Formats: sequence, structure tokens, C-alpha cells
Amino acid sequence: MSFALQAQHPKRFERSKDFGIVFGTSYYLGDINPTKHFGGDRFYGGGLTFRNNFDKRWTLKSGISFHKIGAHDEDSDDPWQVNRNLHFVNELIEGTMQMELNFWDYQIGNKNDRFSPYLFAGIAYYNMKPQAEFQGTLFELQPLGTEGQGTLGGGKPYRLNGFALPFGAGAKFNIWSIIAISVEWGMRKTYTDFLDDVSGSYANPVALEEENGRLSMLLGDRRIVPGGGLQASGTGLHRGDPTVKDWYNFTTVTLSFRVDRKPSLCWK
Repeated sequence: MSFALQAQHPKRFERSKDFGIVFGTSYYLGDINPTKHFGGDRFYGGGLTFRNNFDKRWTLKSGISFHKIGAHDEDSDDPWQVNRNLHFVNELIEGTMQMELNFWDYQIGNKNDRFSPYLFAGIAYYNMKPQAEFQGTLFELQPLGTEGQGTLGGGKPYRLNGFALPFGAGAKFNIWSIIAISVEWGMRKTYTDFLDDVSGSYANPVALEEENGRLSMLLGDRRIVPGGGLQASGTGLHRGDPTVKDWYNFTTVTLSFRVDRKPSLCWK
């Protein structure tokens, strides 16, 4: 009889779906902030997520987020970088699809499986708008071609959108029968070096002013001490490192609500 009762009431999983509201902060790694995680300027953002929980270990998550990243050369410990005197702020909109793998059994609303760390990876598509301040006004940098893009022999303007590879780790907690909270740290590997509008060499200032306008020239070379001799203009000198692509990070807290139905009162 005992065996029959156990066979009729096995420990089971209710496939579920949940909707989440995301809050968090962000940072980037690139020419203006090369190595400092959580470095650069601090901004806050948010978004929405939708999870389809296939079983206790695997979840498919989709989402859309809006964040800002930014940094200033003047915050660096490198005198060369301080003298370069560049800065930026970039507005990012990201859509993503990710798979999550829970370390332990987890079900939203289940009192027996109420917590788990997890890993995630997936694909993202972002749109960006790098800007810099000049005389109290923010200007979009990509149309200005600050490294000579758009001038004769200067190449095409860089793209304002592209794919990224998100990956990271987090932890999930049940806090009520249909409500859960998750904390997440996630890096995004990009295939652009222009999140900060800094990549290659200083362009010829004469060509910049004549073909892209005076503002392009002024924002292209903001060095405090330009140097002397024939290189005073900086033309052809190192402005950034084109061999290393930029990264960005979202560190978030998500409040999730189960939306398909209330969880079962009997899990075994």
C-alpha cells in the first residue's frame, strides 16, 4: 500500500512562466576604462524579462533592457590617458535571449526548492548612442566621425547596433507563492571597439574640420598638452587600441511574478 501511494504521488515539477521587472546598474571595459570592473561612471537602468521554466534546472529567458555606460580619462591613474582627456556616455538598448542553468532544483512557489545559484549564456542585440559633452551640451559622436570616419580615406562610420554574447551568474530566491527575486551579474562580449568612440589613431584635424565640421575636430583631439614639433596635431598618433574590443556589463535585481497559474499546494 505504501508503495502504491508513493507511485501515485511522485515528486513532480510544474512547468511555469514568470514575468520580471529589472533594476540595476552597468559599466563597460574599453579604452577609457581598460581594466576596472564596476569602474567608470555610475548610471542606473532597468528592463523587463520573461522566463519559461522547462524543468527544475533549465530556463529560457528573454528580455529587453535600457542602461547607460560612461567613463572619463581624468579618472585614470595613467598620465598619458589623463592627458588624452576623452570621455563619453552611451545609451544602450538591449534585447536578449538566454538559457539559465540552475545549480540546484528550483521552482517558483515551491517551498522545498526555493533557492538556487545559476549560470546563464545566450545572445543579445543592442543599439547604442555614444555621446560626449562640449560646452555644456551632449553631442552624438558617431555622426561626427571623430577618428576620420566619413572623410576621404577615413573609412565608413561605425555601426550603432550589433550582436553581443551575454554570460554570467546569479541567484534566485522564492519570497512568496508567486513572487521570486533574482540577483545577476552579466558580461557582454561585443564585436565593436566603439562603445566609447575610441579605437584607432588621431585623424588629420584639417580634414576633420573641412569634411566633418569644426565640432568633429574639437572632439576628436581633446589633449590637455598636445605636444610639440611636427606631431603637435596628433595626426596618426595612437588614440586607442583597435586590437581589443569593448565589453559592457549589467548588474541587476529582478522581481519576478508567476503569470501562468498559481503553484500547486502539493509538490510530492
